[in-house]
Amino acid sequence: MFGFLKKKIGEVVSKFSKKVEKEAVETEDIKDESLVKENVEEKVPVKKKIKRVKEKKTEKTEEPEIVEEVKIEESEEKSFWAKFKEKVTSVKLDEERFNEFFELLEIALLESNIAFEVVDKIREELKKKLTGKSIPKNKIEEEIKQSLRDSIRMLFNVEWIDVLKEIREKEKPYVIVFFGLNGSGKTSAIAKFGKYLQDYKLKSVMAAADTFRSAAIQQLEEHGEKLNIKVIKHDYKSDPAAVSFDAVKYAKAHEIPVVLIDTAGRQDTNVNLMEEMKKIVRVAKPNLKIFVGEAISGGSIIETVKKFDEAVGIDGIILTKVDVDEKGGAFVGVEYSCKKPILFISNGQRYDSFEVFDKEKIIKGFGL
Repeated sequence: MFGFLKKKIGEVVSKFSKKVEKEAVETEDIKDESLVKENVEEKVPVKKKIKRVKEKKTEKTEEPEIVEEVKIEESEEKSFWAKFKEKVTSVKLDEERFNEFFELLEIALLESNIAFEVVDKIREELKKKLTGKSIPKNKIEEEIKQSLRDSIRMLFNVEWIDVLKEIREKEKPYVIVFFGLNGSGKTSAIAKFGKYLQDYKLKSVMAAADTFRSAAIQQLEEHGEKLNIKVIKHDYKSDPAAVSFDAVKYAKAHEIPVVLIDTAGRQDTNVNLMEEMKKIVRVAKPNLKIFVGEAISGGSIIETVKKFDEAVGIDGIILTKVDVDEKGGAFVGVEYSCKKPILFISNGQRYDSFEVFDKEKIIKGFGL
């Protein structure tokens, strides 16, 4: 996961850090000679050792006996070495050096399908953290990575939704509608969500409201049989809103706490699709509206989420196919750009390949 982005970030940070450190060492040689010369010219005192002795002759030797040894350090000398140490062990990143670094990083981020507006935000945050700051020369790479880590962390600043808590506290049934484009893994994600609820002793019913494709109805039925979850369905090309209504009605009658509604996707967000989604929302009155999208879709997911949000109002996001995402573009920025939290990730084929989103785990996956 994120192999491409992890490699790119590592290469850029390492290359730049070594260059800055090398330049710092070369500069030190010049400073060293200058300071030493200055030291000689100003005749800065050096450490002195004074031996106090007591003349005491014995029968065995004529040598004086050393009684004590005292060190005397001049205050001027301490000040000189403190300044010298500070100059030769740290480096300050000015704006020119920062721009040189970020030009390389920017290419890596854009190649990882991270949106321009997100890259600009990372630049803004990094610049605040790095420019004008004195960094120990042996910790340049560590400092840059820490600053980059903090800058990316700030992109995940949307208030998160604790779905389990919501389900347990809200009036039943708690209705969730799932939206997304064809091929995004939406139906599989719904089945995994049903399994997730089972793990927490919560029953659900699934609604096959993607009546646009007969295969979608069949797929959801198969998942329902394997998980022992009831699936409400109508005939192919029937009214999706009617299927949703019947699923909610069934849940109420059988005291099932959660309704999971699958909806039709298209290859694009056309007008008919959006009108269909709006009708489902009016009829089912969902508590939560989740967009399901592929992690491998990169920055393009941002525009799609925005279009669905404008039409029906999206509350959160599930990212699928995380296990094959080499670039991480969808992770870095979809929350910041869409102001919608990533709630869960789907990272494999098994029903238990589904987990609550953890931003720290994702940042670590970037090699930071």
